[in-house]
Amino acid sequence: MQQLRLRRPEWILTGFFAYVVLLAPFFRDRTELGIQPLLVLGTVLAFFWTLCQLSSGRLGKGIEVARDWLPLLLTLVAFREMELFLTRNYNLAYETAWIQLDQLLLNEWRLRAAIESLGKALPFYLEICYLLVYGISTYCLAVLVAERAHTGKIDHHAIDAFLTVYLLGTLGSYALFPFFPSEPPRYAFPDVAPPAAMTWARQFNLWILSRATIHTGVFPSAHVSAAFSCAWGMFFVRARRQRLCWALVAYAVSVSVATVYGRYHYAADVLAGFAVSLVAAGIVYGSRKYAGRKG
Repeated sequence: MQQLRLRRPEWILTGFFAYVVLLAPFFRDRTELGIQPLLVLGTVLAFFWTLCQLSSGRLGKGIEVARDWLPLLLTLVAFREMELFLTRNYNLAYETAWIQLDQLLLNEWRLRAAIESLGKALPFYLEICYLLVYGISTYCLAVLVAERAHTGKIDHHAIDAFLTVYLLGTLGSYALFPFFPSEPPRYAFPDVAPPAAMTWARQFNLWILSRATIHTGVFPSAHVSAAFSCAWGMFFVRARRQRLCWALVAYAVSVSVATVYGRYHYAADVLAGFAVSLVAAGIVYGSRKYAGRKG
């Protein structure tokens, strides 16, 4: 029988889904939890096994290309699975502590006034940044694929390295959601520093969130951890492309500001999401240094 040879991103995803299975018994008060995590893990393992079998056949080249992109799809599955940890009610204990920093930033330090000082221009830019975060990983992956498209040889190792940082940062935030059941500030504290500027981009973001998001918790901010993890991942695999890498860092900072200004997240969520991304980058950097010394 063909050996199950998973790529690094696939191992990370498998580990995450296994983590959810092990975590579920400790949250018996979450009424949505049942055997679903076990079913998801079994399905993912069967899916990966099938891909491994097919990759050794005539379709191998095409299957490997598909395996470059499938982790992004499975990240969405991981995100939706977190809804199984939805709590019956929120006591606002976390939110009451977190909102104090938001009031300091937005009101006392006048961050909201500064953002709105030029009218709708900057609020519109921030909302667009928040909107585009859903596709930033796809963009980065497309850049890595396009760089070798003219040669016909895709650098799967570079793609795996980028996805490793991205998945560790993004799934790392998802993994903490069950421990911090919480509501976003626009729900828990609708009267605290609401944005005065309404643009079509904000309306579209609110429409997406009303239909496609989960309600388990907002800490840490996966938007922030994903955006920064994309930047760190590109630094690892394309350090010579400094302009692109630093542009991604600037974009991630913009997303961070957008989440607080738009009342999608608390500032505490942003700081935690940034920290998770640093841990992800640190793990990859440390493993590379260790492998270099060992080699």
